Amino acid sequence: MELILKQDVDNLGFKDDVVTVKNGYGRNFLIPQGEAIIATPSAKKILAENLKQRAFKEKKIIGDANVIADAIKALEIKIPAKVGAGDKLFGSVNNIDVAAALEKAGQAIDKKFITVTTVKRTGKYTAVVRLHREVSVDLDFEVIAQAG
Repeated sequence: MELILKQDVDNLGFKDDVVTVKNGYGRNFLIPQGEAIIATPSAKKILAENLKQRAFKEKKIIGDANVIADAIKALEIKIPAKVGAGDKLFGSVNNIDVAAALEKAGQAIDKKFITVTTVKRTGKYTAVVRLHREVSVDLDFEVIAQAG
């Protein structure tokens, strides 16, 4: 079944992509959730026209995303966490913690656009921040022992 995505879907595609999925996934999940519509010939024509009109705006959006990416690369993020024996953390550090640290540094990024492997020890790590479908940046951060 061919569908046009109305919003980004993890592990499937981005908004306005034409994707092929199994019938059950499309009919029972994507369409009822409002995440996709059936790709009829008329819907494809409308999509093509919308994409053509959006191409100019897209250049500005990508430029803005690149500016934010440069600002994020320049940041030095340190995330304090409670530490037990050795350098092992109580709990873990994940994308929510990285999003909060970025917010403190002045860059508001939604946690769903940040990908972090779960961190369970102190040290230096890298997170991937996706600002646009064509712009993503590697963010280096350090997990440090919390004072007190």
